[in-house]
Amino acid sequence: MSVRPILLLGDPRLRLKGLPVESFGKYLHELLDDLAHTMRDAPGVGLAAPQIGEALSACVVEIEGKLHELVNPKIVKSTGDSRDLEGCLSLPGYAAYVTRRERVWVVAQNRLGRKIKLAGSGLLGRAFQHELDHLDGKLYIDYLDSMDELIPVGPADEEEDETTGEVRAAVFA
Repeated sequence: MSVRPILLLGDPRLRLKGLPVESFGKYLHELLDDLAHTMRDAPGVGLAAPQIGEALSACVVEIEGKLHELVNPKIVKSTGDSRDLEGCLSLPGYAAYVTRRERVWVVAQNRLGRKIKLAGSGLLGRAFQHELDHLDGKLYIDYLDSMDELIPVGPADEEEDETTGEVRAAVFA
């Protein structure tokens, strides 16, 4: 398990679509371990394989101490809308308000290739959508009308600092 460099905005590899994973052996297991380790080191709440230069359909999301490893994930159902601040490890220091689906249902495979079904709302649902976008070569800034909507932020904690008025946001990957 190692911390890998996270690609930053401007690197063309961020726009590559993750190819379907067909082999569920040692290489995938090491990739998932590296994703989790790199995400935690950053720190963030999710990280997708394309963000560390691997054009594969695999990502991790960790909310409230529960790690979700998603291989070949697809959103199969969604409801409602929710607008909230969102950040990204590939665009450090910035966040923006993004409208996403409030609740999503995801079908994926685990590291052994077994089918899993997950549902998420709130931060978990937002993180699933954010990471699955990365697997399609899409970034949260693609939802903005203008880059002027980006808000400079400090360390992630989703609060506005009462002394400075600085906005802070949860950082996905």
